[in-house]
Amino acid sequence: MNSLKKILGFVWMLLAPAIICFLVYEAFVKIGAAKPIEKANVILQWVIILIIFTPISFGFFLFGKYASNNEYDQLPTSSEDLNE
Repeated sequence: MNSLKKILGFVWMLLAPAIICFLVYEAFVKIGAAKPIEKANVILQWVIILIIFTPISFGFFLFGKYASNNEYDQLPTSSEDLNE
């Protein structure tokens, strides 16, 4: 199970920047294809989307980094294990 966590950690680390690159690409495509009347609304929508998903993607990367460094090998099974 730990090897699966480590492999999936690398997947998360690769997926996080790929998500941001895909969103930025889509933003450029959608903003470029928007009519001049709609351009302000489209820009605002994509700025909001990028602001929301950038920290989420950073969290994916951080989670993957910890998983690939085996930080989740020994998870506590009860609340008493947290005090040790």
